[in-house]
Amino acid sequence: MKRFYLGFLLAALLLAGVVSYLAYPHPDGLDTVAQEGCQVTEIDGKEQLVGTCIARNATDPATASSPLADYAVGGNPALTGVAGVVGVLVTFALAGGLFWLLRRRPAE
Repeated sequence: MKRFYLGFLLAALLLAGVVSYLAYPHPDGLDTVAQEGCQVTEIDGKEQLVGTCIARNATDPATASSPLADYAVGGNPALTGVAGVVGVLVTFALAGGLFWLLRRRPAE
């Protein structure tokens, strides 16, 4: 089983570190629908939506200033793969710890 888990971890790290750079940079379907009816303009050096769309009422999430916000490290899009690798490692650590805590223990 250790070989399987190690192989799975290596495959996940490879995908997160390499394939993440091939991700489509434009908004997904939900963002596109929410922005229908608006135009993106620059006001005082910041991008803002002008028009009538749902996205005009949106605010930044509470995690917008976190180190891995926007799938990048420190907001640097060149570090997307690093953010993916960190995400995989954190997920594996949390899942592994949870599985270890909830494992069956031999009867005494």
